[in-house]
Parts: sequence; structure tokens; C-alpha cells
Amino acid sequence: MFGYYYGFDLTYLVLVMPAILLGLWAQMRVKSTYARYSRVRAGRGITADQAARLILDMNGLRDVPIQRISGSLTDHYDPRDRVVRLSESVYGSPSIAAIGVAAHEVGHAVQHATGYAPMKLRSAIVSVTNIGSTLSMPLILIGLVLNSSGLAMAGVALFSLVAFFQLVTLPVEFNASHRALATLESRDILSPQELSGAKSVLTAAALTYVAALIQSLAQLLRLLILVNGRRRND
Repeated sequence: MFGYYYGFDLTYLVLVMPAILLGLWAQMRVKSTYARYSRVRAGRGITADQAARLILDMNGLRDVPIQRISGSLTDHYDPRDRVVRLSESVYGSPSIAAIGVAAHEVGHAVQHATGYAPMKLRSAIVSVTNIGSTLSMPLILIGLVLNSSGLAMAGVALFSLVAFFQLVTLPVEFNASHRALATLESRDILSPQELSGAKSVLTAAALTYVAALIQSLAQLLRLLILVNGRRRND
């Protein structure tokens, strides 16, 4: 059974640490893949923001603006303001990496406009998930200190919302990438060879969400083991 061994938290070493290393690897891969294809210019000479505008207009989203924001790979779609925000490294870039990222964010805008169910669910649970993320650890610690299994398990239940949010995020992100690649291909925005590079970038980005889910599940399992172990010892 996992637990503490000579001062070491084996549950952290065996469960959480490998998940963290996986997350670091995924982050390194997305950065290296993006850097590689950010040096490859699309044959049509279209820039990422132009591609985003084209795809938005094709989907009847002419009222959705595109904004340039600071940072690198800080691109996102804001469903509250209904705006696509592209980072400095993406906006105005003619690279196939930037075009792929921009098309992905537009994919989220299309999801929002069409009422894509997983995206609606993710938006609905954001506030509750934030509360769970903030209160879970304090409740678990207080419960363990006070020997209150009820408080500790309440904290674990709140943390499970984080894992559930990560789970719901996966279909949202994968579907946005699928929409992006399908549009880039059908509208001949990228050639087949260029499309392969854009797919590599989006696949690498998707792995970061998979890694985030694995980290959350590993931490959830660790907390369950620790809390249940304390209950058995009481």
C-alpha cells in the first residue's frame, strides 16, 4: 500500500511525479513542434489572422472580431466576449504553424456558435471548477489535521471537479482541431504537405491536454489513497 516511507511520500513519487514529467515533455514537444513549423511559410502567402478571418466569414461569423494580444502561444477564443485572440507570434504570421493555431481557435468560435455540447458543458462548470480547485486542498489538509474524514473527503470530491473539467476539455480541443484541419483542407488554404505540418502542431498541442488530465487523475488517486489510509489508521 502506498504511503509514507522513511519520510518520502510514495504516492507522490509513484503517481504524481511521472504525470508531471509527462506534462513537461508535452510542453517541450508543443514548443519544439511549433518552432519547427513556424519557420515554414504557407505557399498561398496568407497570414494566420487572414486565414482566421476567412474561416470565420465562411461560417457566418462576420461579427466575431480577431484581436492581437501579447505573449507567445497565448491564443484563445473568449466565449464571453465572442472574440478570437491571437498572440504576437501567430497574428500576421504566414507560417503553417500559425495558420493551424489560428484555425483551431476559430474552431472554438464555430463550436460556440453551433452550440457544441461539450463546450457548453465546459463553460457551465468553469465557476464550480474554480471553487473546487481553490477549496479542495485546504479542506483536505484541515480534515487530516482534525482527523475529520468527512472534511477530507469533501475536499477530495471538490478536487474531482478539476479532473472532470480536464476530461470535458478533451473533446472540445480535439474537435476544434478536427474542424480546423478539415476547413484548411477543404478550402485549400494549405497544401496536403503543409496540412501535415499543421496537424503535427495541433496534435502536439492536444497532448498537453491529455497530460493535464493524467496529472489530475494521478493527483485524485493519490488524495483518495492518503485520505482512506488515514481513515483506516484512526
